[in-house]
Amino acid sequence: MSMKNKQQNRPIVPMVLAFVIVFSILLGGSFASLTIYASATTTIISSSPSTLTPIKHIVIIFQENVSFDHYFATYPYAMNGANGSKFTANPHTPSVNGLGKLAALLTYNLNSANPYRLDPSQQRTCEITHSYNGEQKEYDGGLMDKFVQFSNPLFSFNPKEIGKCNPNQVMGYYDGNAVTALWNYAQHYAMSDNYYGSTFGPSVPGHLNLIAGQTHGAVVSSSSSSYSSNIKGVVNGTVIGNPDPVRDDCSPSFLPPSGIISMVGKNIGNLLNSKNITWGWFSAGFKPSIKTAEGKWICTFTNHTSFGGWNSHDYYPDVEPFQYYNSTANPHHLSPMSVSMIGHTDRANHQYEIGSFWNAAMSGNLPEVSFLKAATYQDAHPIDSDPIDEQNFLVNTINKLQRLPEWSSTAIIITYDDSGGWYDHVMPPIISQSNDHANDALLGNAGLCGHAVPNGTYQDRCGYGPRLPLLIISPYSKVNFIDHAIIDQSSILRFIEDNWYLGRIGNQSFDAKAGSIMNMFDFSNGNNGHKTKNPTLFLNPDTGLLIQNSTSV
Repeated sequence: MSMKNKQQNRPIVPMVLAFVIVFSILLGGSFASLTIYASATTTIISSSPSTLTPIKHIVIIFQENVSFDHYFATYPYAMNGANGSKFTANPHTPSVNGLGKLAALLTYNLNSANPYRLDPSQQRTCEITHSYNGEQKEYDGGLMDKFVQFSNPLFSFNPKEIGKCNPNQVMGYYDGNAVTALWNYAQHYAMSDNYYGSTFGPSVPGHLNLIAGQTHGAVVSSSSSSYSSNIKGVVNGTVIGNPDPVRDDCSPSFLPPSGIISMVGKNIGNLLNSKNITWGWFSAGFKPSIKTAEGKWICTFTNHTSFGGWNSHDYYPDVEPFQYYNSTANPHHLSPMSVSMIGHTDRANHQYEIGSFWNAAMSGNLPEVSFLKAATYQDAHPIDSDPIDEQNFLVNTINKLQRLPEWSSTAIIITYDDSGGWYDHVMPPIISQSNDHANDALLGNAGLCGHAVPNGTYQDRCGYGPRLPLLIISPYSKVNFIDHAIIDQSSILRFIEDNWYLGRIGNQSFDAKAGSIMNMFDFSNGNNGHKTKNPTLFLNPDTGLLIQNSTSV
C-alpha cells in the first residue's frame, strides 16, 4: 500500500505509531511495502519502497527448445534403473497436468506414435521443426494429434546422421533420471504447469516476448537486399522466424543468411533505465576476438563441444534480443568501462559477456535485474546441447548464486524460449488471435487462429503458444508447489514492471494481459515476525542430486 501524503521530518505521536503497527499486524503483513524509519528526533513512514516485494534481485535464466511434457511428462514419477540417478520424490508432491496418470495418452495416443521415455544415455537428439506455422499445425485445432507429421523435416548437422533422424522422436520425454536437477528444484521450490510461450514460433519471437511482450515492429534492413528472398521470418511487420539483429557485428550468423532486422518500440530495458534500475543481459561468448582498423569486431566466436559430441559457437546474435533495438544495442560488443559500471549505462549499454555478471556479483555489485544466456552447448537446444550439459550450467550457476550475500533477497527464474516442437498434450488458450491465411493454421487448415479484432490489432501473433517449463528458485518461493494459473513469457516482464514500479510497455504488448507469477511466492511473515525462508539447495552438477541442504542464508 502506498501512502502518498507522507509527512517529512514530523514526529508521529506514539499512539499513532502503535496504531499503524497493530493495523499492519492485523492485516497479516499486507503492509509489506510500509517501512518505518525511527530516530531520536523523528519517525517517518516511507511511501516509496524500492520494490513492491522483498525481491531486490531477479535472475532470469533463459534456456531453449523444451516443452513442459518433454521434461516433466511423468513428474514426479521416474523410472529408476541402470540408466538413472534413482530419483525419489517427496510423497507429498502435488500433481501436475502431465502424462504420469494419463494412461490413454501414454499408450493409446492420437498421434501416430506414443510418447516414450528417453533415458540418460540418449542425451543428443535431432532438431525438430518448430516454425510459427508448423507448430500450429501440430496442434490440429486442439486435437493435438499431428506432432509426428509436422515435426518433419528433422535434421542434424552431423553428416553421419543425415537421413537417420526418427520423426517419432518428437514424442520423446525425459524424466527425473535424466533432468534430475530440474526435478529436484521443482521438489524444493515452485513450478508452473500452466505457463506458455506468448506466441507460436522459434527462438527470436520467444526472446522478444520475454523483454518486450511484443513481436511486432520489425524493420527489414536494406542490407538484407542481397538475400531478401530469405526474409521469411517477418510478416506484416511481425517476427515469426529467426532473422538476425542488424545492430550486431556478428550478424548474419547463419548460412544461408536468414536476413537482418531491427525492432522499433520499447522493451523492458527502456523502462528500467527510466527508473535507474541496474540491469543487464549476459551472454556466453558475447566478447568477440578480433577488432578491425575501422573499429568493427569480427566474431570468430568461442566454441565448445557438448557431452553429446557436437561442437558449436557459444554465441549467436539471434538469441540476444536487446541487440534488435537501437536504444539497448551494443553492436560492437564493447566491454563495460569498469566492474562498478556493470548494470549501469555506459558504452556496453547493458549488454555483456556472461563473465561480467560474475565479476559484478563477486564484487558486491549484483544488478537488480539480470538475464543469463548460457553458451549454446549448455542451453538445451537439440543437436547443439543436451540435458547433462544444461544441468551443469544450471546447477553451477544456482549454487554460486545461493552463496552470495544477496541471496536472501534474490529470485531465480528458469524458463525457455520455445518448445522446440516437442510434444505437449495441452492445448494453449487463445489469448491473441490472428487470421493471416498464409501463416496461421491453429484451427485446422482455414488459416485461422481466431479472428484478430479489426481495429489495428497486430497480426501474426497467434498465442499463447506451446506450454513450457517455468521454475522459481528463491528464499521466498513456495515449497514443493505447483502453480496452475495461466501465465506466459510476458508474465516475467510483468513481475519486473510491478516489482520496480515501471509501468507498462504499451503498444499491444502482452504485458497488459499477462497473468501474475506472484502466487508462486510466499511473502508472509513466519513466527516472531520473521519469514521462514526456503533453505538453500546445493546440487551436484553431474548427477543433479543433493549434496548439501542448509537452513537459510
